[in-house]
Amino acid sequence: MSDILQIRPIARIHSDLPEKFGIPRQSGLVPSLSASVVFEPAFADADAVRGLENFSHIWLIWEFSGAGESRKLTVRPPRLGGNERVGVFATRSPFRPNPLGLSCVRLTKIEYDPEKGPVLRVAGADLMDGTPIYDIKPYLPYADCISDAWGSLPEADTRRLQVNFPEELAGKLPEEKRQAALGILEQDPRPAYHDDPERIYGVSFAGHNIRFRVKNDVLTVTEVDCL
Repeated sequence: MSDILQIRPIARIHSDLPEKFGIPRQSGLVPSLSASVVFEPAFADADAVRGLENFSHIWLIWEFSGAGESRKLTVRPPRLGGNERVGVFATRSPFRPNPLGLSCVRLTKIEYDPEKGPVLRVAGADLMDGTPIYDIKPYLPYADCISDAWGSLPEADTRRLQVNFPEELAGKLPEEKRQAALGILEQDPRPAYHDDPERIYGVSFAGHNIRFRVKNDVLTVTEVDCL
């Protein structure tokens, strides 16, 4: 019997984040970030999601399609400064023996498109646009919520930046996208080891490039351009 399991995508996600830079580091950190799950033709059948409307959240099992396979047993997480090595299975690094990700997202709506079939509207996803999804499972509160669970997080993972987003620049984004953009910026998209107050960074989001700099934990947006 072969030890290799061949799986194929059942769906792909469509989000406002076309690049890895700026994607929230975990699902649910930016609840206002919206996306759509569109099924591959073989699974674009209403029967496949029958009953899913009874759940508020779902699990997405997906591929780190932009990371590539890694055989290393230790990694240097950027949130630890990029210098400290820890075991790959003690991190959520995208560089893994099998590049699979797991995200819990809110299911906001199920729509039925005559051409695409059922489309899942979700919130809080941490997936790049076009990411292949291999499975979808309902979130079960009685089993998936562990009240006494614990874990160690570096301080950098919990802090938020103060964001200065001038009104005339924020106005260049569609109104319904502004809250999500603010949430992404508050998370500090920069690698933890970057601390140059004069450096200009750019996040591609919702068809725009949002340029910013960070000084003394204050992120200031300097420019917003259409891509």
